[in-house]
Amino acid sequence: MTTERPVRVRIAPSPTGSPHVGTAYIALFNYVFAKANQGKFILRIEDTDQTRSHPSYETAILEALKWIGLTWDEGPDIGGEFGPYRQSERTEHYQKYAERLLKKDCAYRCFCTPERLQKMREEQIARNQSPKYDGKCRTMAESAIAKKLAENVPYVVRLKVPKRGKCTIEDRLRGSVTYDYKEIDDQVLLKSDGFPTYHLANVIDDYLMGITHVIRGEEWIPSTPKHVLLYEFLDFPKPEFIHMPLLLNPDGSKLSKRKNPTSIFYYRDAGYLPEALVNFLGMMGYSRPEGQEKFTVEEMISDFDISRISLGGSVFDLKKLKWLSGKYIRENYTPETLYRKMGNWKLNNQFLTKVMPLMMERMDTLSDFMPKCSFFWAGDLEYNADDLIPKKKTLEETVKILQTATFLSEREVEWTAATVEKIIRKIMAIWEWKAREITAILFVAMTGKRVAPPLFESMELLGPNICRYRLVQAIEKLGGLSKEAQANIEKEIKERDEALRQQETLQEEE
Repeated sequence: MTTERPVRVRIAPSPTGSPHVGTAYIALFNYVFAKANQGKFILRIEDTDQTRSHPSYETAILEALKWIGLTWDEGPDIGGEFGPYRQSERTEHYQKYAERLLKKDCAYRCFCTPERLQKMREEQIARNQSPKYDGKCRTMAESAIAKKLAENVPYVVRLKVPKRGKCTIEDRLRGSVTYDYKEIDDQVLLKSDGFPTYHLANVIDDYLMGITHVIRGEEWIPSTPKHVLLYEFLDFPKPEFIHMPLLLNPDGSKLSKRKNPTSIFYYRDAGYLPEALVNFLGMMGYSRPEGQEKFTVEEMISDFDISRISLGGSVFDLKKLKWLSGKYIRENYTPETLYRKMGNWKLNNQFLTKVMPLMMERMDTLSDFMPKCSFFWAGDLEYNADDLIPKKKTLEETVKILQTATFLSEREVEWTAATVEKIIRKIMAIWEWKAREITAILFVAMTGKRVAPPLFESMELLGPNICRYRLVQAIEKLGGLSKEAQANIEKEIKERDEALRQQETLQEEE
């Protein structure tokens, strides 16, 4: 449907990790759509996942979007008439509307335990069925509900999806998309801790904030029937839906941090120009009327037509991005302005004085400095794959260590030399390797050399995004890992880690 209301769009990232290029991609198209239609662009923080959300991740989201040149008209940092703009500060809205859905018999309380739900899923998977709630609590008698409430039995609130019929979604880019209700799960709307899931919070906030167009990734299409039901059950006007094509790896798979750097900060730290990155994201699935490949956000706004978006998927090709960044360097900068840009990056006193203490014991002349620490400024490193494999260890064992380091690093919010040391000690405990065997691998993966400045401090200065990318690159040098192999290694890591925790608990009790 087309709305005559003033255009209002939003980007709603979750502060649960390093800011993703996919967030920047969707933010850019929301921003351009709003400005091309004299509308408003809103930033909302979806921080209802209390176990994974962290304030530092929210700060990083704001910093990353500003780095690529995007600004917003309303948001958690600048306010606005529809605030607050953090979902954790809006829980009373979700609880109020969840109660309305319960009273209208459009939702129900579910008292099933996590253990029952897990067993149910396992049995469904064993029967080759898609995991889906079996509706045990859907028809529970009022007296039974009252008894459980009186006993303070924990519950969630689930959406009461119709048993029959179909839902047709109208999408600006895709036309009519139809789902059978029997294929749709009775989605949890309100968790037992009183916080909403994405689905309830998304719909209520979009309504209360007057969002007219929902522009998001196509991975949300299967969830949209649940959202349409909520709009209908709550008598809210529906926004127009526009589902953008996915960002893809060169092999056609969904863009993944295991194959490509996905953190916006990786591109900043690796020395890509922000104007080149935002230009590159503007090319993802979209073509300008005259086919221009190099353009500013303002030029994109001037002739923007969302119908020009291609649904074939958008290949995130680092070679193309590097070419575009080079084009900006050559065409938009003088030697003087480029020098200042590099100074704002890593060629400055602040960064050099952090590197210097690591190098002084390794220098005999001033000319020793750059050759021995060039890896701090380098993009891809050049070294032999065999250099990664310690003596008496196999390629397969080395890949496990690298994958473990990658996996453990993704859990860390802070990144310091102490964090790196903690990760290495955890790897030692999980795989029963010696510290020098692990650091031998990491020296090469991080610096391209067998001997380099102190590892922990070097990795701190490189930063988490460069370190994670170099770990992934090292795995690729050794032949790479399939998605299944990655999952198996991570499963084994979790099992071994849990066994270690149980052993530590027993020792403490003794």
